[in-house]
Amino acid sequence: MLIDIIKPEYDVVIAGGGLVGGSFALMLQAMLGETSLRILLVDNTSLCVDNTDDVSRIFDARSTALSWGSRKIYEQADIWSNLAPHVTAIRNIHVSDKGHMGATSLHSTEMDVDALGYVAENSILNKVISSGLRGNTQLDVSAGSSVNEVKPVPCGVSLRIDRDNAESCTVNSRLIVIADGGRSSICEKLGIGIKRKTYDQQALICNIAFEKSHDGYAFERFTDTGPMAVLPLPDLKGEHRGALVWTLTEAEAPAIMALADSEFLAALQRRFGYRLGQITRAGERQLFPLSLNLAAEQIRPGIVLLGNVAHTLHPVAGQGLNLALRDARELADLIATTAEAGQYAQIGAYSWLQQYEKRQQADQQQTVMFSDLTTRLFSNTNPLLALGRNMGLLGMELLPPARHWFARQAMGMTDRRTRI
Repeated sequence: MLIDIIKPEYDVVIAGGGLVGGSFALMLQAMLGETSLRILLVDNTSLCVDNTDDVSRIFDARSTALSWGSRKIYEQADIWSNLAPHVTAIRNIHVSDKGHMGATSLHSTEMDVDALGYVAENSILNKVISSGLRGNTQLDVSAGSSVNEVKPVPCGVSLRIDRDNAESCTVNSRLIVIADGGRSSICEKLGIGIKRKTYDQQALICNIAFEKSHDGYAFERFTDTGPMAVLPLPDLKGEHRGALVWTLTEAEAPAIMALADSEFLAALQRRFGYRLGQITRAGERQLFPLSLNLAAEQIRPGIVLLGNVAHTLHPVAGQGLNLALRDARELADLIATTAEAGQYAQIGAYSWLQQYEKRQQADQQQTVMFSDLTTRLFSNTNPLLALGRNMGLLGMELLPPARHWFARQAMGMTDRRTRI
């Protein structure tokens, strides 16, 4: 619930109430059940819930891909029931390589699940999380506030919290969970470095409309400039919508962005093909530089990083938020288990945080490797690599075990809790 007065002592402080920080807070409280723990979430926005009709129905609404594994996490956190009516199910994924015969399709029926994943428009996702935070009486939520100083103390960390409409205050906490995004001012002040690998690519993101309905299909198309993804979105006033992520080289991106709408549609049609007929419309285009960013440290005594501040992946594979939610679940489980055992003094200790790091190490490494190798393999025009990847796609089409393995990666089924 929203509070005006911040207490001087907490067990856990969460910096950032966005998709990762907000999800983590609700997940932790759901796991705690009747176990009492003092939790504060701090966010620099108002966390207002927009009740405007059709808030997510504007053509250019941005969206996020949620894996099947993330659905299970949101069910556990009591978030899914409010989100489910607004998501678009991905029942099939078509993977192809432009100009080559290699292609394969993944189907939810083959994996014995309702959907391989889901697409949630960000406005709805944020609305559901913000409503949950504001309505949860077990969480203290300070909106319009930010953590601007973190100092180690014997039993955790001392925090200076600045507020828009009140004086700054000092809070002591056993643990601070930093989830304030990829450009974290807190991490900069703490001197936590970033290991960055640039792809020399940019992602062009916009929503598009097709002549034909997507019928629950998502498309992963590998082109000579890099991967392209189209995710299914709800129809809007008779238009069949999809969310486009088009990877372009640094040299090509400015020219594509500068194209007139008709020229852009023609260029996109040549790259994507006619699987959904004519591409009839493209919305507002945005361009983002692409890189793989990994925090040099994910834990320190009393400090843990979650979300983009810990790892930022290439967006086409759709693994970033889903990995962050698996991280959040593991951390929440460790906190809840420790609190239930009455071992509050352990929360935030370095050896205790190493347990979390060890639990998620294999999942993080595998997901980062899958995303990075897929991006680099399908952005390379070397004829031998092109032949190899097309043989791989054909192999997946012909060999169900290989297709099953690839589907598990896309579905977020690589960790120990969600294997099928």
